[in-house]
Amino acid sequence: MRDQNARSNCEGQGMSTTETSAPPAPQEVREIRINPIVPAESVLVATARSMRPKKEEELAPRDTRKHVETCPFCRGNEAKTPPELLRLPEGSAEWELRLVPNLYPVLGDDRQDANFAFGLQQTIDGYGRHEVFVDHPEHGAAIHEWSEAHLALVFGAYRDRMRALYDSDKRLKYVLVFKNFGPAAGASIPHTHSQVIAMPVVPENVAAEVHNSAVHYGKHHYCIFCSLIDEALTFEATIYDRASGQIRRKINVGQYVIERGQHFIAVKPFASRYEWEVHILPLKHESDFLNVSDEQLADFARVMRRTMARLDAVIGGAQYNYFLHSVPHDAQREQHAASYHWHLEICPRTSIPTGFELGSGLFVNTMSPEAAAERLRNALPE
Repeated sequence: MRDQNARSNCEGQGMSTTETSAPPAPQEVREIRINPIVPAESVLVATARSMRPKKEEELAPRDTRKHVETCPFCRGNEAKTPPELLRLPEGSAEWELRLVPNLYPVLGDDRQDANFAFGLQQTIDGYGRHEVFVDHPEHGAAIHEWSEAHLALVFGAYRDRMRALYDSDKRLKYVLVFKNFGPAAGASIPHTHSQVIAMPVVPENVAAEVHNSAVHYGKHHYCIFCSLIDEALTFEATIYDRASGQIRRKINVGQYVIERGQHFIAVKPFASRYEWEVHILPLKHESDFLNVSDEQLADFARVMRRTMARLDAVIGGAQYNYFLHSVPHDAQREQHAASYHWHLEICPRTSIPTGFELGSGLFVNTMSPEAAAERLRNALPE
């Protein structure tokens, strides 16, 4: 027996919750959740696992210093990096952002080896670009402490650099922007920074998102990401036990919504790979991050800053990655414009992957996404 009640469309303002007599939250959740975007990617939610003895990743020590004399990314040490590609404001000693080539690139344009194959073995030329955004002048500035104007500046610089890289060489099929914070997340320099890698291939995880989104669109003629946003803002359901008639599960309107702005929404994925994973998406359908306007970026900055403040309030000092997924600039770009939806994925790293996860490819999440979403929503005053 199932009761559904749609409350508003994705452009509506309210989030309402029907209050009925529901049983206490279950003591334990153990279920495999299928990622609706990439069905082959599953998550095992097993809350009882959080009680087992384990070594958790330590919170990254917070370095609050504004300037470190030996840091190559601090103001005044510009000569310690490769020659810069960009500075904002342009030519100013009091810069807010710098872009430099990565000193140890994973891809580059310094050599171009021919592709070759022998038997089942084959290679593709490792051509591309690998660059670093020194995204704040203060050494220890955390994202939730940045001004909204600075966040908008940074993401605007991402957009403009992505466009320039795509325009520079038609062999580049995908540009990935990402940020690592903390050693467990892959950061090798403590000064806040982010990176951009342009490559001649589309990464497998992005290709899977694009393919499955296109399959869904072919069946339903609607973007699956837009459908998930609609569900987050309009869907509620009560699921009963057939034998006893008692409530087994209740899904409330707005249960997975963490933050909302005029143009963007932050949601907790139903099949969250990480305990505190949050995604930020535009409310209005758009496949390509390159099309985001400065006005929209101002709203994005507010949603992003408040989302990071919520994460800091709940798990302060956590190490994390974020990465931007946008439609690839390959031959099918226009074909996928209606089916794909760009988004930012924020993945705090609060546990170490086990042999089961690495061997099976099945993520294990020991925190109920519903409980995590509730804690994040309650972390800040509205």
